[in-house]
Amino acid sequence: MKPRFIDFIPAIICFIVSFILLTLPGTEIPKISWMDFYQADKVVHIIMFFSVCFLFDFAIRKSDKKYSLILYISLAGLAYGIAMEFVQKYFIPFRTCDVDDMIADGIGCLLAYVWWRRRFKKTDVSYL
Repeated sequence: MKPRFIDFIPAIICFIVSFILLTLPGTEIPKISWMDFYQADKVVHIIMFFSVCFLFDFAIRKSDKKYSLILYISLAGLAYGIAMEFVQKYFIPFRTCDVDDMIADGIGCLLAYVWWRRRFKKTDVSYL
């Protein structure tokens, strides 16, 4: 069974929102204390990338090739996160490239992968 375009609309909206948030100039980001911001920033990255990957995985949940697709979606999410850090460094005013953000992005993608991998295993008897 092939996923329908309508299944991808929430994932596309989440992707667009993440793109907008990641390309905001540094002057538009609220100023809070360094330690609070550091922890909140990493949690935001994890949640944002989990959400993007989770929703794309949700869209392909009825696909016959969902097992390989969830891996590709997670890898694409990680590549997107890494690329956006370099976009922030070179193209967005007052933003920098942060390796910790890349790691947080990867954790979000990995969590979505693990979630759906386990979910598909439990619900798909043909997988066993």
